[in-house]
Amino acid sequence: MLSVRTVSAKSLEYFESAQPEPGIGEALIKVEHVTLCGTDLHIWEDDYTSELPLVQGHEIAGTVVALGETVQGTDTTEVSVGERIVIDPLISCGECRTCRRGRANVCPNLVVLGCYCDGGFAEYLSVSVDKLHRLPDGLPTELGPVAEPAAISLEAVTRGRAEAGDTVLVLGAGPIGLLSTLALHDLGATVVTADTNPDRVEMATSMGSDHTLLINPGQPFPSRELSEMIGEEAPDGPDLVIEATGLPASLENALRAVAPAGRVVQVGISAHPTSFPLNLVPFKEIDLLGSRNSQGLMPEALKLISRHVDTVRSLITHRFDVTDLDSAFRTLGDRTQRVGKVLIDMPRRTR
Repeated sequence: MLSVRTVSAKSLEYFESAQPEPGIGEALIKVEHVTLCGTDLHIWEDDYTSELPLVQGHEIAGTVVALGETVQGTDTTEVSVGERIVIDPLISCGECRTCRRGRANVCPNLVVLGCYCDGGFAEYLSVSVDKLHRLPDGLPTELGPVAEPAAISLEAVTRGRAEAGDTVLVLGAGPIGLLSTLALHDLGATVVTADTNPDRVEMATSMGSDHTLLINPGQPFPSRELSEMIGEEAPDGPDLVIEATGLPASLENALRAVAPAGRVVQVGISAHPTSFPLNLVPFKEIDLLGSRNSQGLMPEALKLISRHVDTVRSLITHRFDVTDLDSAFRTLGDRTQRVGKVLIDMPRRTR
């Protein structure tokens, strides 16, 4: 089978290898589509904690083509040959204190397909059946990979205890911010989506944002414009702020903007240090929450996408064949282009 691995910074290698065989409790997946995210870009640039060489790709959809032996004495949900699936790429140990507490998404021994072990840029992948989720009827396979970032967005919304009637500010209109906006809209919250990029701000409207805000980095925040947008509904500030940029200054903006007794969820990831007046947190008694991956929210993510197929499709702004993966990564990192999700089509050769 054909696979592609990142061997060093911005350097890919195409190679042929033997097709895997599904082990006990596993299914063999014909990988059909993979989407890229910012983490993929950082790995390709060798600016991440992943070790190279690595077969990347963690947002994966495909078809079950073979099944291994069933695990004796388990009630694992079975999948059938021919079913279209999406893969949950998180592999936790299941034994540590964190996993036993139901927080496997932050297991200290966590492995992620395509990030810390070989992933989806291969024609076939053998995966434990408990990591597979059937695609709903009517949902195109090519949109299946978007369930992974949608699940991350739902985790942030869930961590923030968002409710109908809340006023929520989403900082950052990249894919995670936009999918968070969509989930919040479905929940019945009033959503303001903000970004420094006018193209991304424009996309937020189609994702259900009630208000959009173009942030000027040189101006104080929260701005008078934000106050005018939500003044009647939330005169003291938004009930919840989801920070989806990973920029240190944006977290301070979130803490300054949120209402007293409000919640701030940090889902944007960055290794850069941040500093802000510490009294922002206790004086307003803010709940400051981290959010990473998702706690089993892939099924809910698939339902969200299924309710908004055309809207989610608009997130995909570029499409490449895996044979042109280098161009796909360069496009993802091109700040001069309007880039949402980048879709990669895998080879259609049969076994």
